[in-house]
Order: sequence, then structure tokens, then C-alpha cells
Amino acid sequence: MKATYFDGKNMIYDENYPDPKLGETLVKVNLAGICGTDLEILDGYMAYNGILGHEFVGIVEKSENPELIGKRVVGEINAGCGACDYCEKGLDRHCPNRTVLGILKRDGAFAEYLSLPEKNLHVIPDSITDEQAVFVEPLAAAYEITEQVSLQPQWSVAVVGDGRLAQLIIQVLKQICPNLTCFGRHKSKLSSLINIGIKIKIGIESSDEQSFDLVVEATGSNSGFTDTMKLIKPRGTVVLKSTIASRKNLDLTPTVVNEITLVGSRCGLFKPAIDALSTGVVSVDSMIDSTYPLEKFSAAINYAKKPDTLKVFLKP
Repeated sequence: MKATYFDGKNMIYDENYPDPKLGETLVKVNLAGICGTDLEILDGYMAYNGILGHEFVGIVEKSENPELIGKRVVGEINAGCGACDYCEKGLDRHCPNRTVLGILKRDGAFAEYLSLPEKNLHVIPDSITDEQAVFVEPLAAAYEITEQVSLQPQWSVAVVGDGRLAQLIIQVLKQICPNLTCFGRHKSKLSSLINIGIKIKIGIESSDEQSFDLVVEATGSNSGFTDTMKLIKPRGTVVLKSTIASRKNLDLTPTVVNEITLVGSRCGLFKPAIDALSTGVVSVDSMIDSTYPLEKFSAAINYAKKPDTLKVFLKP
């Protein structure tokens, strides 16, 4: 099959890459999204070798469940061992022996085909386009915050970052916490937030410091954590969403002095995300940017790295 894989140093296009292993559901990839995590892997995050890509939509070609064949699906990216305590409790995403699509010991979606266990797959309704469906995985990650934190409508909330994930988080949180401000750096990205009634700021003023009950860090950079700690109130809650390759030391002293609650947040359940897209509660169309053929992966990745870029797709 055609695939673009990472050998630990470079991305390589191969028209004869081995097909996915048998024993799982086989999905023909329609469209895959380039995520910030993919870009971090190229910088050394996770020390991964293999096919990148974990945001996708595709058609089931082979499955032990005949009712699934021909269906358009997206997939949860963590595949647990099925035997440990975490898996028995339904926490496959924390299984110590898990594989993760395009991230850990499992080839991903920048290819013609991928495979996943049947239970990882979710059928997508016709009302959701392929481009919109690619957003299900990151949108599920945004909804995970609502599972981890008991949000209060009266809270003053800040989201640090203006990229793809940050904008999804903003749409999710504003359903519960309308007093929300986005701190970003790129006017072109922030303009779409103004259209949905979100307060935006470029840079932090002295009046902003220690004035938010909840701050979500979604910048993908070390500097984002520093900004986050400036904004959070004493005894407030910080949700950390960034995965970054850099090992630069971060100053955690303010979390102790101000008794801040830190919440690490990663993957989430797919159903709330699918429901939100199908009903229009969350809109992603303004974040759709460009689509490249798989063989033009280099141009796609270079474009995705630009600061003003939103969602870039690869089409096998």
C-alpha cells in the first residue's frame, strides 16, 4: 500500500509499504489530519518509528462483523491489551501495554489503509462530512475536560492558545462557562472566535494576572505554561493539554505557592464529539484549511508548521 512513514529522522513516501496486520478491522483511509502531536513526533516526542497520523475517517473494508463492512468510521486511537486492570475498568487509554495509532507501536493514518480493533471504531452519520469527521478525535479530547473538571457556569475561564485544539476547547467550554477569554498570538486565527462571541486578547496585561478560575493550556509550547501560571487565580485549576518534545525545565514553584490544581488531559470519549458535530453544537468548518495528496506529504507538513495554519489534511 501507499504510505508515508517516519524512520526516526525523516519522513519517507513508500508505494509498497506492508499492509496492516490481519486479525483487526481493516479501514481504507479517506482523509487524515495533521495534528500538533504529529509535528512534535517529528521533533523527537515519543521516539516513534512508523506511519504517523491518528485523526482520520475511512471506510471499513474487512471486519469479522459483516454489518460494519462498507460503513464510514472514525477510530479511538488507544488499543489496550484487554487483560490488565485498566482495560477491565474500561480505561484502555491508560493500559501499560497499549498501542496508540500513529504514536506508539502502531502504524497510523498517513496511508491507504489502517487497522484497529472493532470496538475502537465509531460509525459516522451522513450529516457529517469527511473533513468534519477528522475533527472527532481532537474534539473528543476537548470534551474530556468536561469529564475531568466540574465546571461552574459562574467561573471566569481562559484558554491559552489559538490553534486547532484550542478552538475546539473554546467551543466546548463556552456551552457551560460563557465568561471565556482566549489568549492567542495570531489575529487570523482569533478572528473566527470573535464571530462566535469569544473575548480575545493578544498578550497578557497586568489586569489579567491571577484573575481566572480555570485556565486551559493548549499552545503546544513551554511559554504557554508560563502564561497560564500568570493567569490562574490562587487555588484555581489548570488543565494541561499540550504534548511537547522539548525537555526544557518548567518552573513549578507557582503551583505550590498558589496551591494550584493541575489536571493532565488527553483523549476523550467519541460519542459526545460525534453528537456535537452532527447537531451543529460545535462547528469546525472555519478550521478547515488545505488538503494535500499523500505523496505531497513534505509540502503538507511544512505548511502545517506555519503559525497561521489551521487543519491540514492528507488524502491517500
